[in-house]
Amino acid sequence: MAFVEPVTLSANGITLRPLSLDDEGGLRTAAADGELWKLRITSVPEPENTRRYIEDALAMREAGHRFPFAVTDTATGEVLGCTSYHDIVPAVKRVEIGWTWYAKSAQRTHVNTVSKLLLLTHAFETLGCHVVGWRTDNFNFASQRAIERLGAKKDGVIRGHALRRDGTIRDTVMYSMRSGEWPEAKAQLLYLLKQRNDME
Repeated sequence: MAFVEPVTLSANGITLRPLSLDDEGGLRTAAADGELWKLRITSVPEPENTRRYIEDALAMREAGHRFPFAVTDTATGEVLGCTSYHDIVPAVKRVEIGWTWYAKSAQRTHVNTVSKLLLLTHAFETLGCHVVGWRTDNFNFASQRAIERLGAKKDGVIRGHALRRDGTIRDTVMYSMRSGEWPEAKAQLLYLLKQRNDME
């Protein structure tokens, strides 16, 4: 039995469901909202590479290293983006959350907060993870701020760690959250969502 079994997670109008080849059109449309593939610090596929992107994600799922989700609007089924558990290490009950991106129109909304709440709740409360990690490009300051808002702690920087899409070499900023830190982080995420809902 795989550490991360297929599951669909829903809350606050957002549903995360296992990514499939049927999501090619939806992911292509989401990426086109803002031409996200032009950002050098993201993993968003170019339109012509969307199917390959999904195929690669599913191959990693078969190998047990990644579990990709389509992030969708619960009411309409519209695909808003993609996120994953990855670098899954069952022996120490650790997963990372990444390969995350959203259509431009879904950015700076409740979508990312809800998605992270769903993934963290499942990781800590169902999978029994001891640690959840994140990694991001050293120049992706928006991502770093978003991770820090979740309550994650900065572990450090791995220098010269990976290639960017433009062929340059990036430093990778590593973050993590331990299971003992989750209750306070969860309370903060729920508070942020309530504040947003009260303002709408």
